[in-house]
Amino acid sequence: MANHKSALKRNRQNEKRSERNRGLRTQVKSHIKKVLTAVDQKNVKEAQKSLLEAETVIAKVSSKGVLHSRAASRKISGLAKKVHQLSSAG
Repeated sequence: MANHKSALKRNRQNEKRSERNRGLRTQVKSHIKKVLTAVDQKNVKEAQKSLLEAETVIAKVSSKGVLHSRAASRKISGLAKKVHQLSSAG
């Protein structure tokens, strides 16, 4: 456990940030899951709509530094690829 005043403050800040980041990561996972379920159900309209929402959320989380920019790009790219394959096939 931290003993110095500055170390205690740093600990409090880290706890706050990790809690906030955990919520944002959960939000990203939920949006990704929404897109994937729409793709599994072969619902093109719903998949495209949820993809737009997911892209926005992922980009925002990436800009906050919770996700690395390349990780965010990879997630968006993978989802877009699946939605595109669904829409071109159907």
